[in-house]
Amino acid sequence: MMLYSNATIASLDGGQPYGLIENGTVAVEEGVISWVGKDTDIPAECNNGENEDLDGRLVTPAFIDCHTHIVHGGNRAGEFEMRLQGATYEEVARAGGGIVSTVKATRQANKEALLSSALPRVDALIGEGVSLIEVKSGYGLDIETELNMLRTARAIEKVRPVRVKTSFLGAHAVPQEYKDQADNYIDDVCLPSLEAARAEGLVDAVDGFCEGIAFTPEQIERVFKRAKELGLPVKLHAEQLSHLGGVKLATQYGALSADHVEYATAEDAKLMADAGTVATLLPGAFYTVRETQLPPIAAFRENGVAIALATDCNPGSSPLASLLLAMNMACTLFRMTPEESLVGVTRNAAKALGVTDTGVIRAGMRADLAVWDVGHPAELAYRIGFNPLHKRLFAGKV
Repeated sequence: MMLYSNATIASLDGGQPYGLIENGTVAVEEGVISWVGKDTDIPAECNNGENEDLDGRLVTPAFIDCHTHIVHGGNRAGEFEMRLQGATYEEVARAGGGIVSTVKATRQANKEALLSSALPRVDALIGEGVSLIEVKSGYGLDIETELNMLRTARAIEKVRPVRVKTSFLGAHAVPQEYKDQADNYIDDVCLPSLEAARAEGLVDAVDGFCEGIAFTPEQIERVFKRAKELGLPVKLHAEQLSHLGGVKLATQYGALSADHVEYATAEDAKLMADAGTVATLLPGAFYTVRETQLPPIAAFRENGVAIALATDCNPGSSPLASLLLAMNMACTLFRMTPEESLVGVTRNAAKALGVTDTGVIRAGMRADLAVWDVGHPAELAYRIGFNPLHKRLFAGKV
């Protein structure tokens, strides 16, 4: 048993703000938290454990990035320049850029190249205390490349100390060879890819992009129906650029999360609360595409909708690989509180992935922890471009 004592613990497990325990100890045994509480209350059975004095440092659950497109080929720095010259995200997409341009680069890369390019981004997240990353497909848009993306995502956790949850995102965009034939694409490519990925054990959830430049609610519903038949949970990129009814569809299928949701309404918030669907906010995309429509934070709060935060790490609309920066952006751009932002990258991020063994500091949970060289959790969202991580524990191992 290992004891981490003399710590400020943000347990995020109810009670006072942050679930804060001053002068606290976390006991870890065989990769699991066995006890947490005040230094003065350590039970007798923990007294024989090795002790590390953390000298007042902050301990939080390890971070979770619950929405990424971290596996992809190429980059879109050229389109970044286009947007700076006045082109909108939608105009770039309609001109053959955007997702479609990444598809070309991803199809040209083999699994080894995809993994090699993804690992520096993964390492950046691990270096900020991340222990769990969600990784989507969606840049292949043909059967073999979609499968290769998911195989690459599964390979990440074999070469790095991090867990990966995969989301099949075949309904991300319509490839050039199926231009104006979205329904045929779903029949010929998307659904067969999903079935093959499920058979190979490559997919943990099914996602889609419900938007004017992507797929209609009716088309996404076809994918969701098949996902449910295959026993897979769903989630959705919804109401990012307009309001098409994606949130309503997602909640009808009990979605784990609805993501982006800048154009969601108060009625959508009620539907999400009733369905237990998490609102995953992606301030990196909001910032990069210079969006002005704010997500309905007040309605989410009023209805008790869990709010998660993620990087949306991708080559186009959010080339962001820092959850610390995403936390600061959420506070500055969306007026979330530092506590909401920390909960958003831990407890609520776990909920957005359907994961129940991490996200809070509680006996019986995985010992995925982050130790920070700060005295109060608000400092994590306060600083910009500064990483105060002291150490990360992954299943109890530094």
